[in-house]
This record gives sequence, structure tokens and C-alpha cells, in this order.
Amino acid sequence: MKKIKLHIPNVITSLNLLCGALGIVFVCRGNLQTAFWLLAVASVFDFLDGFAARILNAYSPMGKELDSLADVVSFGLLPSFMLYYTYIEAAPYEWMTFLPFVLVVFSALRLAKFNIDTRQTHGFLGLPTPACALLVAAAVLYAPYSIPWSILLSTPWFIPLLSLVLSFLLVSNIPMFSLKLKGIGLKNNKVPYSFLGLCLLTIALLALFRQPVFLMLLCCSCLYIIMSGLLWVSGHHKAIS
Repeated sequence: MKKIKLHIPNVITSLNLLCGALGIVFVCRGNLQTAFWLLAVASVFDFLDGFAARILNAYSPMGKELDSLADVVSFGLLPSFMLYYTYIEAAPYEWMTFLPFVLVVFSALRLAKFNIDTRQTHGFLGLPTPACALLVAAAVLYAPYSIPWSILLSTPWFIPLLSLVLSFLLVSNIPMFSLKLKGIGLKNNKVPYSFLGLCLLTIALLALFRQPVFLMLLCCSCLYIIMSGLLWVSGHHKAIS
């Protein structure tokens, strides 16, 4: 029974990996919406494997490595493919179409760094790969709903610039807060509760104006980066460490 419990988180992580692999297949078929929802499901599995490991006390070196490998595919390679597919027609030169794949390289570096960095216990240093991937997916999928945003994405410089900026954030030492709660009280969870409250307010306002879920996710992803940056600049980053 103990051996079965030990492998439950690994099974969930494997489902994360499967969603990422299938998402890449759907990107290659031109079905970005299905790829987006597979990425979203992968992020749920990414949360659940850690949750299951804590509840079952089923930590293992294999699970740690498998989790990173799955995240490279689901939150590194899949969003890179989404950017690549979107950028094919906008790129002035063929070699430039491969620039979005710098994102998967820096995602792998970020995950390797996380595995050996003992400082990242309650918060993060650098942008977490799931947040980066969801931002990319939301940016790509929002294009059909907004002509100005679609025009911006179709410029020859925007997607390479976005790839480089996100790559920098992935491996930076900028403190980013975690949504893991320390109990249920407000005192030790001011940052995640504040962020969730702002997200709910943003979603409610956008829903009022009948905006698509992709814009909601894009705004919340940007809010996460901005809020983490403001906490760092203001010197309140110790609250998220």
C-alpha cells in the first residue's frame, strides 16, 4: 500500500506530461483552443501532484525529476510551439520563426535552478513556468477577439520581444509570490489573498463587459508579474519569501 501511495503523485505528474504532449499535437494541427485547454488542465495536474505529495507524504527523488521534465514539455515546449505557430506568417525571415523556442530553453534553465535552489521554499525567484505558459497561451488566444491585439501580434518584432522578456523573467532573481496558503488566516496570507481578490474584481469587471476568458487570464497573469515586481521594488518582498 505504501508503494502505491508513493506513485500516486507520479501518476498525476504523468497526466500533466500527457496533456502537454497532446497540446503540441493540436498546435501542429492548427487547433490552438484545444491546446490552450490542455495546457490549462496540465496546470491543474501540476498543482494536484504537489498537493497529493504533501497529503500522502509521498515525496521521492524520482517524483521531483519527473515533475520538472513534465513542466518543460507542458509549460516550456507547448507555449513555445504556440508562439511559433502564431509567428510563422509575421516573421520577415524563416530563421526568425524559431526565436520563440528560446522560451523552452529558459524554462528548462528555470526548472533546473528551482530544483537546486533552497531559497525557493515559500515563494519563487523568477517567473514560475506555469504562469509564463498561461500568459503566452492567453496572449495568443485573445488575438481573434481584438483587432488591435491581433495587429500587435502580427508585427515582426512583438513575439520575439515577448519571448525574450519572458525568458529573462524566468531566470531572474526577482521574488515572485506563491499562492500556497500558510493556514487559512489573513495575517500570514495577505499577499495571495490580495492577489486573488484583485483577480476576482478584474474577472467580474471583464465579465460585465462580456470579455473573453482569455483576456481575463491575460490580465491576471500580468497582474501577478506587476504585483510581484511592486512588492520587490517597495522592499516588501520578504513577505513572499
